[in-house]
Amino acid sequence: MSYANPDTPPMFTRPAAPVKNRANVLGVGIHAIDLPGAVGIIESAVRDGAKGYVCVTDVHGVMQAQRDPEFRDILNHALLVTPDGMPTVWVGRMQGNSRMKRVFGPDLMLEVCRRSAGTGIRHFLYGGKPGIADDLAEGLQRRFPGIKVVGTFTPPFRPLEPSEQLALERQMEAALPDIVWVGLGTPKQERFMAENFQRLPSKIMVGVGAAFDFHTGRVKDAPQCIKDAGLQWAHRLCQEPRRLWKRYLVNNPAFLLAISLQFAGVRSHPLPPSSDSPSCRLPVDTGPVIAGGDRDSTFTPGD
Repeated sequence: MSYANPDTPPMFTRPAAPVKNRANVLGVGIHAIDLPGAVGIIESAVRDGAKGYVCVTDVHGVMQAQRDPEFRDILNHALLVTPDGMPTVWVGRMQGNSRMKRVFGPDLMLEVCRRSAGTGIRHFLYGGKPGIADDLAEGLQRRFPGIKVVGTFTPPFRPLEPSEQLALERQMEAALPDIVWVGLGTPKQERFMAENFQRLPSKIMVGVGAAFDFHTGRVKDAPQCIKDAGLQWAHRLCQEPRRLWKRYLVNNPAFLLAISLQFAGVRSHPLPPSSDSPSCRLPVDTGPVIAGGDRDSTFTPGD
């Protein structure tokens, strides 16, 4: 299935969230939410049997979308697009979304996994270098007793061959996951989710980038003060300069220039229209999802 096929537009089970809940970051609609809100949307989607995908988007993803309209469409058709980087949060707040907070991919993954322990929600890990997904599965099970990790799949560094795609489909048909965590990096993970969220037997796919490496200790996380200052990119650049120098030293100045032109009104980046669907609004009750649809009304999510 090709997402880019102009003759067959993609079919999405859930429409994008209402425009009023999104910040316009260079034509990419990033939801004006915080971590508990993002977790609540994912839990509600699992409970309701929705099919969709979640993109965790920072400056790198936004700038990739400037160069690739197809990728921008993938982001804007997601069930949820979270503000992964502080610059996207700052833009959202400047547009009047004062309660918008950063939703960092590794944090989102941990919080959803923590709240799902003992509920029956089934997790599947897709991505990473050989052995990383298995290590992550073991780590999650140690950290959150009662969590159900029902499978892992390490893809090659290329598109799947038909036989590999079939093997993935059969493995997931046997595992029947509710949430598939995709750790391929942007834009590979978003393309994979857009092409596969309808065809694979899962409910929600979440692209979390380097979360697999963070949670297995292969990449060190930055101190909170560096994150709050919007300088986590510099911390990562110091760890992986050869791989990341172009992403940060080229993309970041280009983003500052482009967003300045947007705010000045020199360039317009309209968002596509979206349906006002209740399934995509922030849920009022963000308690954990219990297997069978019951919920623990006494649980209060933390920040």
